[in-house]
Order: sequence, then C-alpha cells, then structure tokens
Amino acid sequence: MFKLLETFRVVYETRNFSKAGEILFISQPSVSSQIKQLETELDTPLFTRNGRREIVATPQADLLYQGTLDLLEDWNGIIDRISREQDQRVSCRIAASHTFAVYLLPKLLTELIPAFPTIDFSIQMMNSIEVLEAASRHEIELGFIEKPLSTGRIKRFTMMRDQLVLVGQTGPWLLRETSSGVYHYTKRYLEEYNIKGPFLEVKNNEIIIELIKQGVGKTIISKRAATEHHLPYESLPEEYLRNFYLIQRHHLDSKEVNQCVAFIKKWSEQVEQADLIIEEKTGGA
Repeated sequence: MFKLLETFRVVYETRNFSKAGEILFISQPSVSSQIKQLETELDTPLFTRNGRREIVATPQADLLYQGTLDLLEDWNGIIDRISREQDQRVSCRIAASHTFAVYLLPKLLTELIPAFPTIDFSIQMMNSIEVLEAASRHEIELGFIEKPLSTGRIKRFTMMRDQLVLVGQTGPWLLRETSSGVYHYTKRYLEEYNIKGPFLEVKNNEIIIELIKQGVGKTIISKRAATEHHLPYESLPEEYLRNFYLIQRHHLDSKEVNQCVAFIKKWSEQVEQADLIIEEKTGGA
C-alpha cells in the first residue's frame, strides 16, 4: 500500500504520469497501473484526464493527498528510527530564504550542531515561498522565511527583526523575483516614489551584492548584508523593518527536533537583544 501511496503522491504533485515515472524510475504504464490499483482498492476515481496529457485531481485525491503526506511521514519516520536504532541518530532537514541562509543560519548552526550531536542536519537555500512549499510537502522539518506568508497547516513563529536599507546609486534597479521575501518591500518603495525603471531581475542576493560592489545598479537589501560587505547604505523608514519567521510542520515525530525548535526560539531572542544593544550604541545609524 505504501508503494501505491508514494506513486500517488508523485503523480498528484506532477500532474503527469510520464514525469512521475521518471522521478520514480518506473515506466509510465507501471504508474498508470498502480494508480488504477489504488483507485480500485479505494473504490473511487483519483484523477481525470483533460486532453491528451493533462490530468486533474478529483476532490477525493485532494483529501487523500493530505492524509498520504502524514502516513508516509510516519512510515518513513519508523524506518528511519529502525535504521538508526543503534546510534540513536535522527535527521533534521532545514531550508532557509536567502538573507537568513547567508547571514544568520551559519551563526545559528555553530551553536545548534554542538547542542544536538545526535541530529544529522541538512541545509537548503530557497526563496520564502519555496521554503513554505517544501514544508507543506513534508520535504523539510524546519524553515526560515522573510515574509509573513499564510502558512495553513504549517506553524509559524516570529523571530528577530531585520532592517532593510537602500544601497547603490546609479544604473538599473536590481529586483529579486516576485516570490522572494524582499520583493514585497522593494515594490512598495518603487510605488511610493513612482519609480518606473529601468529594472533588472536577479534571482540571487549574492549576485546583486557583487553588482553593487561593481557600481552597477541600486536595490533594497538587509542591513546585515550591507554591513557585512561594507556597502554604504541609506536608512529606510520603520515600515521597512521586517521580521524573520521560523516555520515547522504541526507534527514533528522527533523529540530532538522539537527541542531544536525551542533552542532556535531562545537563540533568536538573544540575537534580537544583541541587535538592540548595537542600535543603542550606534544611535540606530
């Protein structure tokens, strides 16, 4: 049954039998056969065809998908615990949006890894929406995002603040993609000052920073990034003060990963307090 559910999950996410077969390393007819077998066992249709290739999920498939994620997670958790029984190790997959991944996550990991020696951490960098989608698909346990997205079944906790600043003086406006955390604030600034361009979309913070260093373009970035790279910056009003957020699935089957969440919250409070002390000493410059 779990094999059928795994095939169903991939078909549901790709909406394509051939692509699902490529991901699962089985033939397209095998995918179709397994879906048909699952529909027979459940006595309900899961997909309908709309044209030659496009398939549409039924309401029953929508319901089954959410339950399948939980079932497969529980099953994979059991397998993982069995395979790690001798050394009692667990895994924690983390995804972080760009600014947090580059300027805060390494500092967090220097404290997190020694505190949890039995956890095997894996790290990915994505934009905020991609992090949320990965958590929704149960591909990660924890995530860090840079805007207050509606998270549905995912828990969200407010972390430390992050001041955005203006850097660069000449050339095009360097914009992140629309799904990134900083794009919302950049769009607000452009509308507020009726800026019409020219624009250049760059889907990576580090490339943007290198362009600024070369004297190409202007943009809005985290003050942490500007300070780290010794870039002159212009302070922005309070409405450009944002928060980072920690997200997690509602159900984490590892006691150690739940302890990680508590550790991260405490660490965030300490970083926030340290930032306030620095602001007081520098006069908020």
